[in-house]
Amino acid sequence: MATLTVWKFDAPESAEQVERKLLDLQKQELIQVVDAAVVTWPTEAKKPKTKQLTDLVSTGALSGSFWGLLFGLLFLMPLLGAAIGAAAGALGGKLADVGIDDDFIDSVKSQVTPGTSALFLLSDDEVLGRVKEAFPAEHAELIRSNLDREQEARLREIFH
Repeated sequence: MATLTVWKFDAPESAEQVERKLLDLQKQELIQVVDAAVVTWPTEAKKPKTKQLTDLVSTGALSGSFWGLLFGLLFLMPLLGAAIGAAAGALGGKLADVGIDDDFIDSVKSQVTPGTSALFLLSDDEVLGRVKEAFPAEHAELIRSNLDREQEARLREIFH
């Protein structure tokens, strides 16, 4: 079963630094990274920067439009006009059908703030305890939403 996890870090650079650790976890077969992206938000910045971690992902990776929509819903909605907001709202409704609901979005939005960073990870077969152990120095906090296979397939249909 695919799992979407969001790991929040207390420093803007920490999420990018875990990429090496994720590669090690994949080599140890403790996780299979399907797709991943990071959000870095320096304290002085008005909005966060995002980056897809393409070196980690498998061939089944989601398209950039998935991450763009998700990050738009999380960090840019107040800046969007009414027409764009309505379209994003319709797509946001589709995200709710695949396990990414308003509670998940509100939780992430309230915790990923200036001065922090986050790793957004779509993975299979994770050994959650071992993954969390890999991040202790970065003060990682886990926000988690599970996706079953049907939800993952629907998510892929939406964004391909």
